Amino acid sequence: MSHQPQTTSTTSAFTNKYTQPKGTVRAVIGGQWGDEGKGKLVDLMARQHQVVCRYNGGSNAGHSIVDSNGHRYATNLLPSGVLTAGCINLIGNGVVLEVPKLLSEIDNLKEKNKKHKGDDSATIDQEFQDIEQRLLISDRVHLVFGFHKAIDGFQEGVLQETGSQIGTTKRGIGPTYTTKAARSGLRSGDLLTDFAVFEKKYMTLLKTLKSQYASCVELQNYDAQGELALYRDVYIPRVRPMIIDTVTYLHKAIYVDGLDILLEGANAVMLDIDFGTYPFVTSSSPCIGGACTGLGIPPRAISETFGVIKAYCTRVGAGPFPTELKDEIGDTIRKVGGEFGTTTGRPRSCGWLDVVAVKYGCMINGFTALCLTKLDVLDQLEEVKIGVAYKLDGVEIDTVPYSADDMARVEVVYESFPGWKSDISKVRTFEDLPENAQKFVKRIQELIGVPIKWIGTGAGRDSMICL
Repeated sequence: MSHQPQTTSTTSAFTNKYTQPKGTVRAVIGGQWGDEGKGKLVDLMARQHQVVCRYNGGSNAGHSIVDSNGHRYATNLLPSGVLTAGCINLIGNGVVLEVPKLLSEIDNLKEKNKKHKGDDSATIDQEFQDIEQRLLISDRVHLVFGFHKAIDGFQEGVLQETGSQIGTTKRGIGPTYTTKAARSGLRSGDLLTDFAVFEKKYMTLLKTLKSQYASCVELQNYDAQGELALYRDVYIPRVRPMIIDTVTYLHKAIYVDGLDILLEGANAVMLDIDFGTYPFVTSSSPCIGGACTGLGIPPRAISETFGVIKAYCTRVGAGPFPTELKDEIGDTIRKVGGEFGTTTGRPRSCGWLDVVAVKYGCMINGFTALCLTKLDVLDQLEEVKIGVAYKLDGVEIDTVPYSADDMARVEVVYESFPGWKSDISKVRTFEDLPENAQKFVKRIQELIGVPIKWIGTGAGRDSMICL
């Protein structure tokens, strides 16, 4: 006799409202070591989306956006849809938020826009006027305090003594994710409570950290009352209206209102806490899984994932970098490409495009298509190369090794191509690219196995070939 449960007609006819999104959700993710130009693609795509969301990292991320007038704006915490009029910008729970940095970033954007309009201008453009009205912050975001930054600098100093420093931005990102994992951190929702409750939690956390880092002088002498006063009198009144339950907001936007949502990753695949060149990584997950956990949206809601890669590679900070060019060519790429950190100003290490690393990122994220940026930086080179495989102890491999030590030892197998020796900054169609540039792009696409949908040909907002 069968004991299988019977499915009723009511159950079979039931419609799951979380399997049929009315809006489209797309993700933009860095496919290398960061600084690929994600902000530019997000800025371009934001015009077709109503909401842009940050889901990981903090003020360690740096995004540069060039407006329609050629003016460059740098952001760290603000999503890159901030310069798109009417676009909602959302900071998800996976981000760690330094409130004073966020507020100063907003103020600096407005001030810079005013200067661009002229010294006698009393007004700023509309998209700058209402930044705060278009900004939403998850009530589950963990907060970065000044003492987190003190710990970050202290830890980096200790590691430097043994020559094993990570090369962090010292923005307190790692220590904040540490207190989050230790279940002792404070969240933005705490800013909505009675201030005495917030203050008690703050002092408890600081006391715990002081006991853990007894030799950190800056932490032991930290001005807690000064920071608390700023939160009470300045920060909380400004940021409080932005803090909401973003999980409920996003689900309504996707499944009820039918809004198109763009997810913006900070950092990149090779800096992922799980999949990057550990320990030379960031403390969050920039990959597609991080988008789900960092915003509270289900994987099935995301219809497309776009990887952003440069036509070469860069890395900032310590860690293995197989295709690094420690010669005149590397210096030329750095100078022409303006390869200096948005957050720190540090010069980035530059190297040839590493297809092995890019394919690894494609496996993890399932990229629908790629955006190839900064092709124009290679304009004047006689020869360009692509790293197509690694050799480890004489054996050819085509994936990223687990160990950072092994990654540092690999030899790179290259394919070489003649350069195109011409300015492509005004090119807007693939057919108008020089023949050698076309061959280079086609080979990249062939090696990776993912279609290239966009090609960056300059720094301008619209300097992009759309395929």
